[in-house]
Amino acid sequence: MNNPFENEERAAFRETVRRFVETEVTPHADEWDEAGEVPWALHEKVGALGAFGFGVSEKYGGLGFDDCFMRAAFSEEFAMCGATGIPAALGGRGISIGPIEKLASEEIKDRVLEDIVLGRKGSSLGITEPSGGSDVARLKTNARLDGNHWVINGSKTFITGGMKSDYFVIGARTGDEGLFGVSLFFVDADTPGFSRSSLGKKMGWWASDTAALYLDDVRVPAENMLGDQNMGFIQIMQNFNYERIAMVAGMLGMMKVCLNESISWAQERETFGKPLIKHQVIRHKIADMSAKIDQIEAYLNQICWHANEGEMPVAEICKAKFSASKALEFCASEAMQILGGAGYLRGNPVERVYREVKVNAIGGGSEEIMRDLAVRQMGL
Repeated sequence: MNNPFENEERAAFRETVRRFVETEVTPHADEWDEAGEVPWALHEKVGALGAFGFGVSEKYGGLGFDDCFMRAAFSEEFAMCGATGIPAALGGRGISIGPIEKLASEEIKDRVLEDIVLGRKGSSLGITEPSGGSDVARLKTNARLDGNHWVINGSKTFITGGMKSDYFVIGARTGDEGLFGVSLFFVDADTPGFSRSSLGKKMGWWASDTAALYLDDVRVPAENMLGDQNMGFIQIMQNFNYERIAMVAGMLGMMKVCLNESISWAQERETFGKPLIKHQVIRHKIADMSAKIDQIEAYLNQICWHANEGEMPVAEICKAKFSASKALEFCASEAMQILGGAGYLRGNPVERVYREVKVNAIGGGSEEIMRDLAVRQMGL
């Protein structure tokens, strides 16, 4: 089915990313996943594609424009490599560039932003804490003003890309309880008092490093506060919307992997004297998977159109995220049933997708939090 929202520029960008993934990523996906990391050269190659430059001025290596459809196309096509720990390894940068570009001082942007956008340096967003993930209103890391410096104390966890990033955007409490008491700070990884440790082995996303961060009397200049005091979380809410759109698009790509692998296997595998694809029960599974893909893709296109028009549809983004994670869970399970034992073997994309379903149902806002936020956005 033709996409009515596609244009020449978007189609060209999608094709560029698709070819890049097919030649530079997919052949190495299993190797990198098993190794638990991607080569740093991949960050620079993806930076050269312009994938980190949406909404960033050309002065800092960005594209000088934004387009939600192109953002989504990148996430979808990259997920088609079948190992989403690989795009996750790049993702810490993706969710921390926005706050730096929009809120940092010109001195900080001149010093670091181009290196981050072009993939030469890494950056991560430090919001989630051991005491709670989605409940940012109860964030406990704190910062106090001491002369012309802020002194930050606290810890963060589940920080994507945290072991290799050079720069961090850290959320800390500078005011009263609640969302309106949180500020953001730019922190260099080599600042005294800053340390980190790996969270170790995970169920999925093996290629992406995940860290716990520790801030023990970390002193940063007053000008390292990003944006307005006590308004940090409010000022980056748009950032979370784009993160969730990217996750919906990534899940769409993963669903397509499940469908493609199922069709290929069903066409080759024979049971009871005929190809698996000729059995009605298998055909119905494929039809159900395809229908769910169409539904999520249509929803994503609608959301991207609204975002491009300047109206960020928060309720719809939340509903799309938990709808996509449930649809992905269905497709991964059905694909595993179609492939049978072959799908259970390491190195098979379906096996990997099956393990990576849950991180998509939790990260970026859990299914439960997304449902609650959607209803609140509906005014209920």
